[in-house]
Amino acid sequence: MNRVLFVKATLSLGLGVILAGCGHETHVDTRTELPPFKVEDVPDVNILRVDKPEQFQLTRVEERSALDELKVRASIAPDVSRNVPVVSMASGRAVEIRARIGDDVKKGDLLLVINSPDILQAFSDYHKFQGAEVLARKQFERAQVLHEKGALAQKDLEVARDAAVKSRVDVSTATERIRILGGDLNHPSPFLEVRAPVSGTIIEQNITITSAVKSLDNSPNLFTIADLSRVWVVCDVYENNLGQVHIGDYADVSLNAYPDRTFRGRASNIGRVLDPTTRSAKVRLELENPDGIMRAGMFATATFRVQTGRMCPVTPTTAILRLHDKDWVFRFEGDKRFRRTEIQTGPMAGAGYQEALTGLKVGDMIVANARQFASATEQRE
Repeated sequence: MNRVLFVKATLSLGLGVILAGCGHETHVDTRTELPPFKVEDVPDVNILRVDKPEQFQLTRVEERSALDELKVRASIAPDVSRNVPVVSMASGRAVEIRARIGDDVKKGDLLLVINSPDILQAFSDYHKFQGAEVLARKQFERAQVLHEKGALAQKDLEVARDAAVKSRVDVSTATERIRILGGDLNHPSPFLEVRAPVSGTIIEQNITITSAVKSLDNSPNLFTIADLSRVWVVCDVYENNLGQVHIGDYADVSLNAYPDRTFRGRASNIGRVLDPTTRSAKVRLELENPDGIMRAGMFATATFRVQTGRMCPVTPTTAILRLHDKDWVFRFEGDKRFRRTEIQTGPMAGAGYQEALTGLKVGDMIVANARQFASATEQRE
């Protein structure tokens, strides 16, 4: 009996301890007290203070109509309206060649010598007709004398007159044929000299020594002389960009051979037929080439600047500082403070201005000469 009472008392005591422990946990305050702290402003590295801001000229960000750039591949080609073919009216065989493709020639320079049976036959016919004309003229003069003395009938006089007229026509025709073939009546010879009809550069040659020269009906040009003082720039414009290019538009042309020079040309023709392989059309620009540095076949890049009608902020190029492959401007924020602001630039928007795609808005005041401002603030630091 006593043992049972002892066990009950022990269980009661343990249960009380457990309940007491549970009640204690429900009243524990879990809140922790933080130590006192102070918020400090970290200085903005892009804020620059200047004691005398008036020494730096400011400019206002303007709004202008945007210009989109369209860059296309191009090549230099001769102006076909200034290409002159060199041909021979007489057939024969080339015995001497004085000019080669790429040579600069002047009008009248000797290009080729041909041994021509045609010119030889023309001289032979001329001499025959010339002898016949002398004989016909003498017969007509004799007929006139006999007719005046009544010893010759009128019809016989008319026959003699007709023969004299025909002989003169034959001589004139033979003379003209020799001139057309390129011969010289004062120096009869079977060798025909082919001379340059104009001044320019030989851009095509289809004749070699001892090769046959055929008549015009089935032979190519012996040479082609081009006047390269004015050239064409032939551009490949893809189908989806054709709407951006119009006849009369100007484009800046840069040559791979002279990357530091830029030429300005005007679109004079847009091809009506697309290349089925590249889906591009040929756009032709015309350029002056007074120095002759643009050569046929050169590769080039043409940049069209297309007026789109959209408005965007623009800033002077002098206000932009290129630093670490990024573009920056210094925006005035008042109270002698300037903020160095990163911007994203677009194409040129006229002489001395460039589009600001991001980072600026119309009306912002920025330093007009960013390089000068950057140098001055660096020296101060």
